[in-house]
Amino acid sequence: MRCLVTGTAGFVGYHLARRLLEQGHQVTGIDGMTPYYDPRLKQARHAELGRHGAFHAHICMLEEADRLGAIYEQAAADIVLHLAAQAGVRYSLENPRAYIESNIDGSFNLIELCRRSRPRHLLIASTSSVYGNSTDYPLAETAPSDHPLTLYAASKKAVEAIAHSYAHLWDIPTTLFRFFTVYGPWGRPDMAYFKFAERILAGHPIDIYNHGQMERDFTYIDDLVEAIVRLCDIPPVRGRATTAVTDSSSPDAPYRIVNIGGRQPVKLLDFVEEIERAIGKKAIRNYMEMQPGDVLRTEASTDFIEALIGYRPTTPLSVGIAEFVRWYRGYYRA
Repeated sequence: MRCLVTGTAGFVGYHLARRLLEQGHQVTGIDGMTPYYDPRLKQARHAELGRHGAFHAHICMLEEADRLGAIYEQAAADIVLHLAAQAGVRYSLENPRAYIESNIDGSFNLIELCRRSRPRHLLIASTSSVYGNSTDYPLAETAPSDHPLTLYAASKKAVEAIAHSYAHLWDIPTTLFRFFTVYGPWGRPDMAYFKFAERILAGHPIDIYNHGQMERDFTYIDDLVEAIVRLCDIPPVRGRATTAVTDSSSPDAPYRIVNIGGRQPVKLLDFVEEIERAIGKKAIRNYMEMQPGDVLRTEASTDFIEALIGYRPTTPLSVGIAEFVRWYRGYYRA
């Protein structure tokens, strides 16, 4: 297939593009190389992808509509996978405009291109943050998601709504997937596990919010990519549902929302201990109050994804963290 992937210099986009290339597909990659975190890591990811002759990289912001359109037309993609976004819950408190411009304006530009030249399947990354402070565990795709706690979550929810309207009006087969705390090698330096490893190895204290009284449904990157690749092959059909009680397929459009998580929430302090074990060194712990926009717990319902593709993330945290620490030490020579 010919695949267009946005955000290929990012954490998830890099791993997804690599898997598609390894399977023999052609990949056109787009990334803006923004300085939200060290661009050298992004450049290194693109350099790795560049080892494949079927990878064609473009440095472009999605807000650049004309340039994006030219790349889209040239790619002539069968599958469009939209991973690019301004990420980070806490950063949305500092620079909210970046989320409007990148996540909403940029996503609209890409979705509009899909209207003009419809792909076989459009897949878009969303987030478990859209569930807000819901305590209806496990969080199902059909649960209310109308009360986001941050602009990051609100911007992702807006893209879900825009994508549904376009799927309805222009018959674009569209799948939105909601990520649950993805981690692994080549990860994002702004994520807690990355910061924990960096500071533990350097002998610096780590900040533990809400005194560690939080839980997250962690998803290993290889599991996430496996789920996305499987979803690529089954574009939604208007009016067709599965037997899952949490089926989020729209009755009005070829559109669905799918959680990608393992339904295995882990306590934050247990997570810290797993990193300590992998590194072989205890952390200096700085316990702090809850941060604005944080939630106490996430737990994905997996009923729908299992009904669709017969798969859900299962990599044990001990295995995933060990792989991340091994990569981190090799990459940073720590």
